[in-house]
Amino acid sequence: MSLKFFLKIYARLLAITAAVLVLCVLLFNGINSVRGQYWHEQAAEPLMRWLAAVPDPAWQYHWMPSLFGLHTLLPEQLQDAPVLAERLAYGQVVAEPAGTGYRFFVRAGDGSILSLSLEQTYPELTRALALLVRWHLDTANPQQLNHVSEELGQSLNVSIGPLQSADQLPDQAVLQDLGDRGFSVFHEGRRASVLLRLSEGDLVRMTMPAPFNPWGWPMLVLLAAVIGGVLALGLYLGLRFVDGRLRKVEAVAVRIARGEMGARVESEAGTLVSRLASSFNGMAEHIQRLVQVQREMIHAVSHELRTPVARIRFGVQMIESASSPETMEKQLSGIDGDIQELDELIDEILTYARLEQGGPVFSLREGSVTDITRQVVEEQRQIREGINIECRIDKASERWALADMEPRYIHRAIQNLVGNAARYADSRVVVNCQLDENTCRIDVEDDGPGIPEQDWEKVFTAFARLDDSRTRTSGGYGLGLSIVRRILYWHGGQAFLGRSDELGGARFSLVWPRRKPVDSVL
Repeated sequence: MSLKFFLKIYARLLAITAAVLVLCVLLFNGINSVRGQYWHEQAAEPLMRWLAAVPDPAWQYHWMPSLFGLHTLLPEQLQDAPVLAERLAYGQVVAEPAGTGYRFFVRAGDGSILSLSLEQTYPELTRALALLVRWHLDTANPQQLNHVSEELGQSLNVSIGPLQSADQLPDQAVLQDLGDRGFSVFHEGRRASVLLRLSEGDLVRMTMPAPFNPWGWPMLVLLAAVIGGVLALGLYLGLRFVDGRLRKVEAVAVRIARGEMGARVESEAGTLVSRLASSFNGMAEHIQRLVQVQREMIHAVSHELRTPVARIRFGVQMIESASSPETMEKQLSGIDGDIQELDELIDEILTYARLEQGGPVFSLREGSVTDITRQVVEEQRQIREGINIECRIDKASERWALADMEPRYIHRAIQNLVGNAARYADSRVVVNCQLDENTCRIDVEDDGPGIPEQDWEKVFTAFARLDDSRTRTSGGYGLGLSIVRRILYWHGGQAFLGRSDELGGARFSLVWPRRKPVDSVL
Protein backbone atom coordinates (compact mmCIF):
# COMPACT_ATOMS: atom_id res chain seq x y z
CA MET A 1 0.00 0.00 0.00
CA SER A 2 1.50 3.33 -1.06
CA LEU A 3 2.50 6.24 1.14
CA LYS A 4 0.02 8.44 -0.71
CA PHE A 5 -2.83 6.14 0.36
CA PHE A 6 -1.73 6.27 4.02
CA LEU A 7 -1.39 10.05 3.91
CA LYS A 8 -4.88 10.33 2.46
CA ILE A 9 -6.31 8.16 5.26
CA TYR A 10 -4.44 10.12 7.93
CA ALA A 11 -5.61 13.42 6.44
CA ARG A 12 -9.21 12.26 6.58
CA LEU A 13 -8.80 11.05 10.16
CA LEU A 14 -7.28 14.39 11.13
CA ALA A 15 -10.14 16.23 9.42
CA ILE A 16 -12.72 14.12 11.28
CA THR A 17 -10.86 14.63 14.57
CA ALA A 18 -10.69 18.39 14.02
CA ALA A 19 -14.41 18.49 13.15
CA VAL A 20 -15.25 16.50 16.30
CA LEU A 21 -13.11 18.83 18.45
CA VAL A 22 -14.76 21.91 16.97
CA LEU A 23 -18.17 20.36 17.52
CA CYS A 24 -17.31 19.50 21.14
CA VAL A 25 -15.98 23.01 21.82
CA LEU A 26 -19.12 24.60 20.39
CA LEU A 27 -21.31 22.13 22.27
CA PHE A 28 -19.35 22.67 25.48
CA ASN A 29 -19.59 26.47 25.27
CA GLY A 30 -23.24 26.42 24.23
CA ILE A 31 -24.39 24.03 26.96
CA ASN A 32 -22.25 25.65 29.64
CA SER A 33 -23.63 29.08 28.79
CA VAL A 34 -27.12 27.74 29.55
CA ARG A 35 -25.92 25.76 32.56
CA GLY A 36 -23.99 28.74 33.91
CA GLN A 37 -26.96 31.08 33.54
CA TYR A 38 -29.25 28.54 35.23
CA TRP A 39 -26.80 28.05 38.12
CA HIS A 40 -26.41 31.77 38.67
CA GLU A 41 -30.18 32.28 38.64
CA GLN A 42 -30.66 29.50 41.20
CA ALA A 43 -27.78 30.72 43.39
CA ALA A 44 -28.88 34.38 43.39
CA GLU A 45 -32.62 33.70 43.60
CA PRO A 46 -32.84 33.70 47.47
CA LEU A 47 -31.01 37.03 47.67
CA MET A 48 -33.04 38.63 44.88
CA ARG A 49 -36.32 37.38 46.40
CA TRP A 50 -35.30 38.78 49.75
CA LEU A 51 -34.39 42.16 48.23
CA ALA A 52 -37.69 42.33 46.40
CA ALA A 53 -39.66 41.41 49.55
CA VAL A 54 -38.14 43.93 52.00
CA PRO A 55 -40.65 46.80 52.36
CA ASP A 56 -38.58 49.08 54.57
CA PRO A 57 -35.41 50.62 53.10
CA ALA A 58 -33.91 51.04 56.56
CA TRP A 59 -32.00 47.78 56.10
CA GLN A 60 -29.93 49.42 53.39
CA TYR A 61 -28.14 51.44 56.01
CA HIS A 62 -26.85 48.35 57.81
CA TRP A 63 -25.38 46.15 55.06
CA MET A 64 -26.40 47.31 51.58
CA PRO A 65 -23.38 49.63 51.01
CA SER A 66 -21.33 46.50 50.30
CA LEU A 67 -23.70 45.60 47.46
CA PHE A 68 -22.91 48.17 44.79
CA GLY A 69 -24.77 48.09 41.53
CA LEU A 70 -28.30 47.77 42.96
CA HIS A 71 -30.78 49.74 40.84
CA THR A 72 -34.50 50.08 40.46
CA LEU A 73 -35.89 50.03 36.90
CA LEU A 74 -39.32 50.71 35.47
CA PRO A 75 -40.96 48.07 33.24
CA GLU A 76 -40.89 50.57 30.35
CA GLN A 77 -37.09 50.43 30.39
CA LEU A 78 -37.15 46.78 29.33
CA GLN A 79 -38.99 47.30 26.05
CA ASP A 80 -35.84 46.35 24.12
CA ALA A 81 -35.65 43.01 25.97
CA PRO A 82 -39.02 41.29 25.44
CA VAL A 83 -37.77 37.88 26.56
CA LEU A 84 -36.41 39.33 29.82
CA ALA A 85 -39.66 41.22 30.44
CA GLU A 86 -41.72 38.10 29.76
CA ARG A 87 -39.67 35.99 32.16
CA LEU A 88 -39.91 38.65 34.87
CA ALA A 89 -43.68 38.76 34.31
CA TYR A 90 -43.76 35.08 35.27
CA GLY A 91 -41.99 35.93 38.56
CA GLN A 92 -38.63 34.42 37.61
CA VAL A 93 -35.21 35.63 38.68
CA VAL A 94 -33.23 36.30 35.50
CA ALA A 95 -29.43 36.32 35.15
CA GLU A 96 -27.69 37.78 32.12
CA PRO A 97 -23.93 37.94 31.46
CA ALA A 98 -22.50 41.41 32.00
CA GLY A 99 -18.78 41.96 31.64
CA THR A 100 -16.91 39.45 33.74
CA GLY A 101 -19.92 38.76 35.94
CA TYR A 102 -23.71 38.68 35.81
CA ARG A 103 -26.57 41.10 36.17
CA PHE A 104 -29.64 39.83 38.02
CA PHE A 105 -33.25 41.01 37.66
CA VAL A 106 -36.36 40.39 39.73
CA ARG A 107 -39.82 42.03 39.87
CA ALA A 108 -40.67 43.65 43.22
CA GLY A 109 -44.10 43.71 44.77
CA ASP A 110 -44.82 47.28 43.59
CA GLY A 111 -44.13 46.32 39.94
CA SER A 112 -40.68 47.86 39.74
CA ILE A 113 -37.65 45.92 38.59
CA LEU A 114 -34.65 45.39 40.88
CA SER A 115 -31.30 45.02 39.11
CA LEU A 116 -28.17 43.81 40.91
CA SER A 117 -24.75 43.63 39.21
CA LEU A 118 -22.03 41.32 40.57
CA GLU A 119 -18.66 41.34 38.79
CA GLN A 120 -17.45 38.26 40.64
CA THR A 121 -20.67 36.43 41.29
CA TYR A 122 -19.65 33.69 43.69
CA PRO A 123 -17.41 35.74 46.05
CA GLU A 124 -19.76 38.76 46.10
CA LEU A 125 -22.84 36.58 46.48
CA THR A 126 -21.10 34.84 49.40
CA ARG A 127 -20.42 38.16 51.16
CA ALA A 128 -23.95 39.43 50.50
CA LEU A 129 -25.58 36.31 51.93
CA ALA A 130 -23.20 36.41 54.88
CA LEU A 131 -24.26 39.97 55.70
CA LEU A 132 -27.91 39.05 55.21
CA VAL A 133 -27.61 36.04 57.54
CA ARG A 134 -25.78 38.06 60.19
CA TRP A 135 -28.40 40.81 60.04
CA HIS A 136 -31.23 38.30 60.48
CA LEU A 137 -29.51 36.49 63.33
CA ASP A 138 -28.65 39.74 65.10
CA THR A 139 -32.32 40.81 65.00
CA ALA A 140 -33.67 37.40 66.02
CA ASN A 141 -34.67 36.34 69.54
CA PRO A 142 -31.70 34.53 71.16
CA GLN A 143 -34.03 31.70 72.29
CA GLN A 144 -35.11 31.13 68.68
CA LEU A 145 -31.66 31.47 67.15
CA ASN A 146 -31.37 27.80 66.15
CA HIS A 147 -34.87 27.79 64.64
CA VAL A 148 -34.19 31.00 62.71
CA SER A 149 -30.85 29.63 61.49
CA GLU A 150 -32.53 26.48 60.19
CA GLU A 151 -35.29 28.37 58.37
CA LEU A 152 -32.86 30.93 57.02
CA GLY A 153 -30.54 28.19 55.70
CA GLN A 154 -33.41 26.45 53.91
CA SER A 155 -34.68 29.66 52.30
CA LEU A 156 -31.21 30.86 51.24
CA ASN A 157 -29.97 27.38 50.23
CA VAL A 158 -26.97 27.57 52.58
CA SER A 159 -25.80 25.64 55.63
CA ILE A 160 -25.87 27.68 58.91
CA GLY A 161 -24.77 26.46 62.31
CA PRO A 162 -23.04 27.73 65.47
CA LEU A 163 -19.49 26.71 66.38
CA GLN A 164 -19.76 24.29 69.33
CA SER A 165 -16.05 23.68 70.08
CA ALA A 166 -12.57 25.02 69.47
CA ASP A 167 -11.89 22.17 67.05
CA GLN A 168 -14.32 23.75 64.58
CA LEU A 169 -12.37 27.01 64.45
CA PRO A 170 -10.49 27.77 61.20
CA ASP A 171 -6.86 28.93 61.11
CA GLN A 172 -5.51 32.09 62.72
CA ALA A 173 -5.67 34.23 59.55
CA VAL A 174 -9.44 33.71 59.34
CA LEU A 175 -9.88 34.66 62.99
CA GLN A 176 -7.81 37.80 62.52
CA ASP A 177 -9.93 38.85 59.53
CA LEU A 178 -13.02 38.13 61.59
CA GLY A 179 -11.86 40.54 64.23
CA ASP A 180 -11.46 43.34 61.71
CA ARG A 181 -14.75 43.05 59.75
CA GLY A 182 -17.06 40.86 61.79
CA PHE A 183 -17.04 38.10 59.16
CA SER A 184 -14.38 36.21 57.26
CA VAL A 185 -14.61 34.21 54.03
CA PHE A 186 -12.46 31.10 53.59
CA HIS A 187 -12.51 28.05 51.30
CA GLU A 188 -12.62 24.36 52.01
CA GLY A 189 -12.15 22.58 48.72
CA ARG A 190 -14.33 24.22 46.08
CA ARG A 191 -16.94 25.47 48.54
CA ALA A 192 -16.77 28.87 50.24
CA SER A 193 -17.51 29.20 53.97
CA VAL A 194 -18.05 32.31 56.09
CA LEU A 195 -17.30 32.68 59.79
CA LEU A 196 -19.75 35.22 61.31
CA ARG A 197 -19.53 36.99 64.66
CA LEU A 198 -22.90 38.12 65.94
CA SER A 199 -23.52 41.18 68.09
CA GLU A 200 -23.70 38.96 71.19
CA GLY A 201 -20.26 37.51 70.41
CA ASP A 202 -21.50 34.12 69.16
CA LEU A 203 -19.65 32.56 66.22
CA VAL A 204 -21.73 31.14 63.40
CA ARG A 205 -20.51 29.29 60.33
CA MET A 206 -22.27 29.55 56.97
CA THR A 207 -21.32 27.23 54.10
CA MET A 208 -22.22 28.08 50.52
CA PRO A 209 -23.22 25.52 47.87
CA ALA A 210 -20.49 24.50 45.42
CA PRO A 211 -19.74 27.07 42.70
CA PHE A 212 -20.57 26.45 39.07
CA ASN A 213 -18.47 23.59 37.66
CA PRO A 214 -18.23 23.61 33.84
CA TRP A 215 -16.59 20.16 33.95
CA GLY A 216 -19.34 18.35 35.74
CA TRP A 217 -19.70 14.63 35.09
CA PRO A 218 -22.95 15.03 33.09
CA MET A 219 -21.09 17.33 30.71
CA LEU A 220 -18.17 14.91 30.40
CA VAL A 221 -20.55 12.01 29.76
CA LEU A 222 -22.32 14.06 27.11
CA LEU A 223 -19.07 15.03 25.39
CA ALA A 224 -17.90 11.42 25.46
CA ALA A 225 -21.22 10.32 23.97
CA VAL A 226 -20.94 12.97 21.24
CA ILE A 227 -17.35 12.02 20.39
CA GLY A 228 -18.22 8.32 20.36
CA GLY A 229 -21.37 8.93 18.32
CA VAL A 230 -19.59 11.06 15.70
CA LEU A 231 -16.71 8.60 15.39
CA ALA A 232 -19.16 5.69 15.18
CA LEU A 233 -21.14 7.53 12.51
CA GLY A 234 -17.97 8.32 10.57
CA LEU A 235 -16.85 4.69 10.83
CA TYR A 236 -20.29 3.48 9.74
CA LEU A 237 -20.36 5.82 6.74
CA GLY A 238 -16.80 4.85 5.80
CA LEU A 239 -17.55 1.13 6.03
CA ARG A 240 -20.81 1.65 4.15
CA PHE A 241 -18.91 3.46 1.39
CA VAL A 242 -16.32 0.67 1.19
CA ASP A 243 -19.05 -1.99 1.33
CA GLY A 244 -20.89 -0.32 -1.55
CA ARG A 245 -17.77 -0.27 -3.70
CA LEU A 246 -16.96 -3.88 -2.81
CA ARG A 247 -20.49 -4.91 -3.77
CA LYS A 248 -19.87 -3.37 -7.20
CA VAL A 249 -16.73 -5.47 -7.55
CA GLU A 250 -18.69 -8.53 -6.41
CA ALA A 251 -21.46 -7.85 -8.94
CA VAL A 252 -18.94 -7.56 -11.78
CA ALA A 253 -17.25 -10.79 -10.64
CA VAL A 254 -20.62 -12.56 -10.79
CA ARG A 255 -21.22 -11.19 -14.31
CA ILE A 256 -17.81 -12.41 -15.46
CA ALA A 257 -18.56 -15.83 -13.95
CA ARG A 258 -21.75 -15.91 -16.07
CA GLY A 259 -19.68 -15.34 -19.20
CA GLU A 260 -19.89 -11.55 -19.60
CA MET A 261 -16.17 -11.15 -20.16
CA GLY A 262 -16.54 -7.46 -21.08
CA ALA A 263 -17.90 -6.47 -17.63
CA ARG A 264 -15.75 -3.93 -15.78
CA VAL A 265 -15.85 -2.12 -12.43
CA GLU A 266 -16.54 1.60 -12.64
CA SER A 267 -14.62 3.36 -9.89
CA GLU A 268 -13.91 6.98 -9.08
CA ALA A 269 -10.26 7.93 -8.96
CA GLY A 270 -8.84 8.45 -5.49
CA THR A 271 -11.44 6.35 -3.64
CA LEU A 272 -10.52 3.70 -1.11
CA VAL A 273 -11.39 0.82 -3.46
CA SER A 274 -10.09 2.43 -6.67
CA ARG A 275 -6.85 0.46 -6.60
CA LEU A 276 -8.76 -2.78 -6.07
CA ALA A 277 -11.11 -1.89 -8.92
CA SER A 278 -8.17 -1.04 -11.18
CA SER A 279 -6.44 -4.34 -10.36
CA PHE A 280 -9.70 -6.23 -10.82
CA ASN A 281 -10.27 -4.62 -14.22
CA GLY A 282 -6.71 -5.48 -15.21
CA MET A 283 -7.30 -9.08 -14.16
CA ALA A 284 -10.59 -9.17 -16.07
CA GLU A 285 -8.91 -7.80 -19.20
CA HIS A 286 -6.15 -10.38 -18.86
CA ILE A 287 -8.69 -13.21 -18.46
CA GLN A 288 -10.69 -11.93 -21.42
CA ARG A 289 -7.55 -11.80 -23.54
CA LEU A 290 -6.51 -15.31 -22.43
CA VAL A 291 -9.94 -16.69 -23.31
CA GLN A 292 -9.76 -14.98 -26.69
CA VAL A 293 -6.22 -16.23 -27.28
CA GLN A 294 -7.28 -19.71 -26.28
CA ARG A 295 -10.13 -19.68 -28.78
CA GLU A 296 -7.91 -18.32 -31.54
CA MET A 297 -5.19 -20.80 -30.69
CA ILE A 298 -7.56 -23.77 -30.78
CA HIS A 299 -8.89 -22.64 -34.13
CA ALA A 300 -5.45 -21.92 -35.56
CA VAL A 301 -3.83 -25.08 -34.16
CA SER A 302 -6.56 -27.24 -35.61
CA HIS A 303 -5.96 -25.57 -38.97
CA GLU A 304 -2.16 -25.80 -38.77
CA LEU A 305 -2.14 -29.46 -37.73
CA ARG A 306 -4.51 -30.54 -40.45
CA THR A 307 -1.99 -30.14 -43.31
CA PRO A 308 0.99 -32.14 -41.93
CA VAL A 309 -1.32 -34.82 -40.55
CA ALA A 310 -2.94 -35.16 -43.97
CA ARG A 311 0.49 -35.45 -45.59
CA ILE A 312 1.56 -38.10 -43.10
CA ARG A 313 -1.61 -40.11 -43.77
CA PHE A 314 -1.02 -39.80 -47.48
CA GLY A 315 2.61 -40.89 -47.05
CA VAL A 316 1.56 -43.96 -45.05
CA GLN A 317 -0.86 -44.94 -47.78
CA MET A 318 1.87 -44.48 -50.39
CA ILE A 319 4.23 -46.71 -48.37
CA GLU A 320 1.66 -49.49 -48.37
CA SER A 321 1.52 -49.40 -52.17
CA ALA A 322 5.23 -48.67 -52.76
CA SER A 323 6.71 -50.86 -55.45
CA SER A 324 10.37 -50.09 -54.86
CA PRO A 325 12.75 -49.32 -52.00
CA GLU A 326 13.46 -45.88 -53.50
CA THR A 327 9.78 -44.93 -53.42
CA MET A 328 9.43 -46.15 -49.83
CA GLU A 329 12.51 -44.20 -48.72
CA LYS A 330 11.16 -41.06 -50.35
CA GLN A 331 7.84 -41.39 -48.53
CA LEU A 332 9.58 -42.10 -45.22
CA SER A 333 11.72 -38.98 -45.67
CA GLY A 334 8.59 -36.92 -46.35
CA ILE A 335 6.90 -38.35 -43.27
CA ASP A 336 9.98 -37.51 -41.18
CA GLY A 337 9.88 -33.94 -42.47
CA ASP A 338 6.19 -33.66 -41.59
CA ILE A 339 6.89 -34.96 -38.07
CA GLN A 340 9.70 -32.41 -37.71
CA GLU A 341 7.28 -29.70 -38.80
CA LEU A 342 4.74 -30.87 -36.21
CA ASP A 343 7.43 -30.83 -33.52
CA GLU A 344 8.44 -27.28 -34.40
CA LEU A 345 4.81 -26.19 -34.46
CA ILE A 346 4.14 -27.70 -31.03
CA ASP A 347 7.27 -26.02 -29.64
CA GLU A 348 6.13 -22.65 -30.99
CA ILE A 349 2.62 -23.14 -29.60
CA LEU A 350 3.89 -24.13 -26.13
CA THR A 351 6.30 -21.20 -26.02
CA TYR A 352 3.63 -18.76 -27.07
CA ALA A 353 1.09 -20.20 -24.59
CA ARG A 354 3.61 -20.02 -21.74
CA LEU A 355 4.37 -16.38 -22.50
CA GLU A 356 0.74 -15.41 -23.09
CA GLN A 357 -0.70 -17.00 -19.95
CA GLY A 358 1.20 -14.87 -17.47
CA GLY A 359 4.77 -15.28 -18.58
CA PRO A 360 7.47 -17.73 -17.50
CA VAL A 361 9.27 -17.41 -14.22
CA PHE A 362 12.00 -15.07 -15.34
CA SER A 363 15.28 -15.25 -13.50
CA LEU A 364 16.71 -11.86 -14.35
CA ARG A 365 20.43 -11.76 -14.18
CA GLU A 366 23.18 -9.63 -15.59
CA GLY A 367 24.25 -10.55 -19.09
CA SER A 368 25.92 -9.03 -22.12
CA VAL A 369 23.46 -7.88 -24.79
CA THR A 370 26.26 -7.36 -27.31
CA ASP A 371 27.58 -10.94 -26.85
CA ILE A 372 24.09 -12.39 -27.40
CA THR A 373 23.60 -10.23 -30.49
CA ARG A 374 26.93 -11.37 -32.00
CA GLN A 375 26.12 -14.98 -31.18
CA VAL A 376 22.73 -14.80 -32.95
CA VAL A 377 24.25 -13.10 -36.01
CA GLU A 378 26.98 -15.76 -36.22
CA GLU A 379 24.46 -18.59 -35.94
CA GLN A 380 22.24 -17.11 -38.65
CA ARG A 381 25.19 -16.57 -41.00
CA GLN A 382 25.90 -20.30 -40.90
CA ILE A 383 22.37 -21.35 -41.80
CA ARG A 384 21.46 -18.47 -44.16
CA GLU A 385 23.86 -18.86 -47.02
CA GLY A 386 23.66 -16.17 -49.65
CA ILE A 387 22.42 -13.51 -47.19
CA ASN A 388 24.86 -10.92 -45.92
CA ILE A 389 24.07 -10.46 -42.21
CA GLU A 390 25.90 -7.46 -40.73
CA CYS A 391 26.22 -6.65 -37.00
CA ARG A 392 26.82 -3.02 -35.96
CA ILE A 393 27.79 -2.21 -32.36
CA ASP A 394 29.49 1.10 -31.60
CA LYS A 395 32.04 1.64 -28.83
CA ALA A 396 29.62 3.67 -26.70
CA SER A 397 27.22 0.72 -26.62
CA GLU A 398 29.99 -1.65 -25.52
CA ARG A 399 30.34 0.38 -22.34
CA TRP A 400 26.73 -0.40 -21.37
CA ALA A 401 26.67 -3.99 -22.68
CA LEU A 402 25.70 -5.55 -19.31
CA ALA A 403 21.96 -5.48 -18.63
CA ASP A 404 19.35 -7.24 -16.48
CA MET A 405 17.59 -9.82 -18.61
CA GLU A 406 16.73 -13.47 -19.19
CA PRO A 407 19.45 -14.36 -21.73
CA ARG A 408 17.63 -17.38 -23.18
CA TYR A 409 14.51 -15.41 -24.05
CA ILE A 410 16.38 -12.34 -25.32
CA HIS A 411 18.39 -14.71 -27.51
CA ARG A 412 15.12 -16.22 -28.78
CA ALA A 413 13.65 -12.79 -29.56
CA ILE A 414 16.71 -11.58 -31.50
CA GLN A 415 16.98 -14.93 -33.27
CA ASN A 416 13.34 -14.76 -34.39
CA LEU A 417 13.81 -11.27 -35.85
CA VAL A 418 17.11 -11.99 -37.58
CA GLY A 419 15.83 -15.31 -38.96
CA ASN A 420 12.60 -13.68 -40.09
CA ALA A 421 14.54 -10.84 -41.81
CA ALA A 422 16.94 -13.31 -43.52
CA ARG A 423 13.99 -15.34 -44.78
CA TYR A 424 12.44 -12.35 -46.60
CA ALA A 425 15.58 -10.35 -47.45
CA ASP A 426 16.92 -10.20 -50.99
CA SER A 427 20.57 -10.22 -50.01
CA ARG A 428 21.29 -8.14 -46.92
CA VAL A 429 20.31 -7.87 -43.22
CA VAL A 430 21.68 -5.28 -40.78
CA VAL A 431 21.50 -5.69 -37.00
CA ASN A 432 22.10 -2.45 -35.04
CA CYS A 433 22.71 -2.70 -31.29
CA GLN A 434 22.41 0.64 -29.45
CA LEU A 435 22.80 0.74 -25.68
CA ASP A 436 22.96 3.57 -23.16
CA GLU A 437 22.76 3.93 -19.41
CA ASN A 438 19.00 3.35 -19.25
CA THR A 439 17.83 1.64 -22.44
CA CYS A 440 18.68 -1.32 -24.66
CA ARG A 441 17.66 -1.13 -28.33
CA ILE A 442 18.17 -3.60 -31.17
CA ASP A 443 17.04 -2.83 -34.74
CA VAL A 444 16.89 -5.58 -37.38
CA GLU A 445 16.56 -4.27 -40.98
CA ASP A 446 16.36 -6.09 -44.32
CA ASP A 447 16.30 -5.16 -48.00
CA GLY A 448 13.23 -7.26 -48.75
CA PRO A 449 9.83 -6.09 -50.03
CA GLY A 450 8.87 -4.69 -46.62
CA ILE A 451 5.46 -4.70 -44.97
CA PRO A 452 2.57 -2.31 -45.76
CA GLU A 453 2.03 0.21 -42.99
CA GLN A 454 -1.58 -0.86 -42.45
CA ASP A 455 -0.28 -4.35 -41.49
CA TRP A 456 2.37 -3.27 -39.00
CA GLU A 457 0.28 -4.27 -35.99
CA LYS A 458 -1.28 -7.30 -37.64
CA VAL A 459 2.06 -9.11 -37.97
CA PHE A 460 2.36 -9.32 -34.17
CA THR A 461 -0.95 -11.18 -33.91
CA ALA A 462 -0.74 -14.93 -33.28
CA PHE A 463 -1.07 -17.09 -36.44
CA ALA A 464 -1.34 -13.97 -38.59
CA ARG A 465 0.11 -14.07 -42.11
CA LEU A 466 0.15 -11.49 -44.83
CA ASP A 467 -1.25 -12.17 -48.26
CA ASP A 468 1.37 -10.32 -50.32
CA SER A 469 5.15 -10.40 -49.91
CA ARG A 470 5.33 -12.56 -46.84
CA THR A 471 3.35 -15.68 -47.71
CA ARG A 472 3.05 -19.16 -46.35
CA THR A 473 5.57 -20.46 -48.87
CA SER A 474 8.26 -18.61 -46.95
CA GLY A 475 7.71 -20.86 -43.95
CA GLY A 476 6.73 -20.18 -40.34
CA TYR A 477 3.50 -20.47 -38.45
CA GLY A 478 2.67 -16.87 -37.59
CA LEU A 479 3.82 -17.20 -33.96
CA GLY A 480 7.39 -15.90 -34.07
CA LEU A 481 6.64 -12.20 -33.87
CA SER A 482 3.93 -12.78 -31.24
CA ILE A 483 6.50 -14.58 -29.11
CA VAL A 484 8.95 -11.69 -29.60
CA ARG A 485 6.42 -9.12 -28.44
CA ARG A 486 5.49 -11.16 -25.34
CA ILE A 487 9.16 -11.63 -24.40
CA LEU A 488 9.70 -7.88 -24.58
CA TYR A 489 6.49 -7.29 -22.61
CA TRP A 490 7.74 -9.43 -19.71
CA HIS A 491 11.03 -7.54 -19.81
CA GLY A 492 9.14 -4.26 -19.44
CA GLY A 493 9.84 -3.24 -23.03
CA GLN A 494 8.18 -3.19 -26.45
CA ALA A 495 8.61 -4.59 -29.95
CA PHE A 496 7.47 -2.51 -32.91
CA LEU A 497 7.77 -2.35 -36.67
CA GLY A 498 8.75 0.37 -39.11
CA ARG A 499 10.40 0.93 -42.50
CA SER A 500 14.16 0.81 -43.01
CA ASP A 501 15.53 4.09 -44.34
CA GLU A 502 18.85 2.49 -45.27
CA LEU A 503 17.76 -0.79 -46.90
CA GLY A 504 14.18 -0.02 -47.89
CA GLY A 505 12.65 -3.13 -46.33
CA ALA A 506 11.18 -3.78 -42.89
CA ARG A 507 12.77 -2.65 -39.64
CA PHE A 508 11.89 -4.50 -36.44
CA SER A 509 12.94 -2.86 -33.17
CA LEU A 510 13.29 -4.20 -29.63
CA VAL A 511 13.45 -1.66 -26.79
CA TRP A 512 13.56 -2.50 -23.06
CA PRO A 513 15.00 -0.94 -19.88
CA ARG A 514 18.59 -1.81 -19.15
CA ARG A 515 18.07 -2.16 -15.40
CA LYS A 516 14.98 -3.42 -13.59
CA PRO A 517 13.91 -2.06 -10.17
CA VAL A 518 14.87 -4.17 -7.17
CA ASP A 519 11.21 -4.79 -6.24
CA SER A 520 10.15 -5.57 -9.84
CA VAL A 521 8.35 -8.89 -10.20
CA LEU A 522 7.83 -10.45 -13.60
